[in-house]
Amino acid sequence: MAQLTLADGSIYHERRGSGPPILFIQGIGVTGSGWGPQVEELSRDFDCISFDNRGIGRSTSATKRLTVVQMAADARALMDEVGWTSAHVVGHSMGGMIAQQLALDAPSRVRSLSLLCTFSRGAEGARLTPWVLWMSLRTRIGSRAARRRAFLEMLYPREYLATVSLDELASSLAPVIGRDLADQPPILMKQLGALSGHDCSARLKALAHIPTLVISATHDPIAAPRYGIRLAELIPGARFLEMPDAAHGVPIQSPELVNRLLREHMQAADQPVSASS
Repeated sequence: MAQLTLADGSIYHERRGSGPPILFIQGIGVTGSGWGPQVEELSRDFDCISFDNRGIGRSTSATKRLTVVQMAADARALMDEVGWTSAHVVGHSMGGMIAQQLALDAPSRVRSLSLLCTFSRGAEGARLTPWVLWMSLRTRIGSRAARRRAFLEMLYPREYLATVSLDELASSLAPVIGRDLADQPPILMKQLGALSGHDCSARLKALAHIPTLVISATHDPIAAPRYGIRLAELIPGARFLEMPDAAHGVPIQSPELVNRLLREHMQAADQPVSASS
């Protein structure tokens, strides 16, 4: 556990394991602890760093406006702090857009990209559909138990939630998400604004040399699979996979499968390129 001090804030981060480096970048409203199911397993063979984006959890921010470019610079500063010249970069949701921006800003620093439940244009993730407006309202009003259950419906398919105790699931997720699911972090609207205003889709072809894996989930109401398909098409050579029985929370719903896919992708990226290829 450590704190990186910046000119306009600080970044809380945790490091675990040894081996090839992985930088995990989280999305809106979730702290670095959201990568717990991945760090727990992958740290056996990789040097893993997860962190709280500025302004959430144990990280701070003194800026009035938040941008994806700024958060990508934070991630790069963290790599500098720990002495990593390069790393495998994994991002979920808004974290996927931060990962894309990091790769565009410093391509030599990124060994591979794994982009989970994310998009090429931030406006896609911040779109105000009737479902999004209704769910946003439900996570802000009503009893605490009702707000927790509404949050769960953004992470898991309805069929899955019908098989578990919602109260028990919400309780078990609190330390993973980094807060009680009934509460909204103050930085959330700034994060949403940063996401909605970011679009690097026209530049993504420049990432052709970086091995890229794009994972979407069939029942994701936020990052619909069509956005993942488009993202993979914009990065030449990217591989696209769709998880059929999952939603936006696929890294925590199906950690064994996600971890296996990440491991295989990163190990393949680290294989030396033969002279004939």
